[in-house]
Amino acid sequence: MSLSDVGNLMCLPIDEIEPGEGTDAPEFLVQAVAKTLNRCGSRNWIPAIVTEVGEDRYKVIGNSFIFAVAESAGLEKVWCIIADKSEQTSELTKVLARESVPKVNLSTATRDEIQSALQYLIEKPASELKGIKLLVATNRIDEAPRQYWKTLEPITNLKCGITKGKKLNSLKEVFYLTPQPMPQVITDVGMLNTLTVTQLKDMAKKRGISGYAKKKKPELVEVLSKG
Repeated sequence: MSLSDVGNLMCLPIDEIEPGEGTDAPEFLVQAVAKTLNRCGSRNWIPAIVTEVGEDRYKVIGNSFIFAVAESAGLEKVWCIIADKSEQTSELTKVLARESVPKVNLSTATRDEIQSALQYLIEKPASELKGIKLLVATNRIDEAPRQYWKTLEPITNLKCGITKGKKLNSLKEVFYLTPQPMPQVITDVGMLNTLTVTQLKDMAKKRGISGYAKKKKPELVEVLSKG
């Protein structure tokens, strides 16, 4: 393959193509669609997306279901679109093919993006977040100092119904973080309350507050809020 083939639609021998990560579609669907493919002309009008991994060797990076159907149907050749080898292309292809879920940067997300992502999780079958009040969770996460979070754990302190364990872990499907450095001085009570005791004590130590080691969280928040 030459660089000029990137982006082209090509009919490739199926024995030159590796399935990649494959599909999680039920075998019934793969076999049933394969029979339909054979009955309706034996040509996959929706192409698989592949990238070159060697001389006359390719790997599926998107539309894996299409390739699985072509294999099940016994096709000798498969229509494919040739993609480049970059990780960004692979990620985008899987998202466009709905083979992976796109993630939102919670550090910078808008309120609407947060609400949309939470709604997606809440409405999933057997969701761990069923019963969560969408608007309450959205508002409290949006108003929190999430730009400084290194993990999603501070969400459990927002009293929005999302607790540690499966509920918190489910958020990792749609959110990631790119935290900014924590400011040396924070006096906002709301922001201080979202921090852990360890973070508050570190902040108190840096600010030279005496007796900080024995103080509990409410005491730390009060003394730190005074500047």
